[in-house]
Amino acid sequence: MTEAFSPVIVGIGGTSRPNSTSELAVRCALRAAEALGARTHLIDGALISGLPLYVPGRTERTRDECAFIEAVRRCDGVIVASAGYHGSITGPIKNALDLLEDLARDERPYLDGCAFGAIVSAFGWLACGTTLVTLRSIAHALRAWPTPYGVAFVAQGKVFEDDGSAIDEKVGDQIGLVAKQVVDFARWRRAGSRA
Repeated sequence: MTEAFSPVIVGIGGTSRPNSTSELAVRCALRAAEALGARTHLIDGALISGLPLYVPGRTERTRDECAFIEAVRRCDGVIVASAGYHGSITGPIKNALDLLEDLARDERPYLDGCAFGAIVSAFGWLACGTTLVTLRSIAHALRAWPTPYGVAFVAQGKVFEDDGSAIDEKVGDQIGLVAKQVVDFARWRRAGSRA
C-alpha cells in the first residue's frame, strides 16, 4: 500500500490588523487541510501588508516577495481569504496576487492546474457576493481551478477563536468544505499526472 500524497496548500489572507477575520478564516482552512493530511504554509496579513506595491517590469524583489513567490511556486493548491472592502478584495490581497506575474514564464505558468479556494468576509451580503466573484475571476486569470464551493459570510461579532477555530459551526463547515475540495483536487491531479 502506498502512502497518500500530502499536497502543499498555501493560505493567503489577512489585513494589516493582526488576527483579522480573513486571516483567521485562512488559518481555519489550513487547519482543515492539515486534518486531511496536507502540508500547509500561511502567508498572513503582516507579510502581505508589508509587500511593496507591484510595479510591472520591476525585477528587484525583497526577501518577503521572494518568499511569497517561492511558496506559491511550490504549492499544489491555494486558499485565499479576503475581506470585502467597498465591494471587492483588499488592496494588499490584490497586490500579492499581482506579484504572481513572476510565475508567468515558469514551467507551470501562474497557478496552472492548482485548485483555488476562495473565502470572503464582509459586513454585508452585497460585498460578500461581489468580492467572491472577484476572487474567482482572478483565479481564472491565473489559470487556477476555482473550487466549486466558495465561502462568503457576514463578519458581525467574533467568528473565530485566536487559533483560527470557528465559533460559528456553519462557517467552519463551509471553510472545511473548501479546504477538502482544494486538497482532493491536488490529489486527483497528482494521481492523473502519474497515471
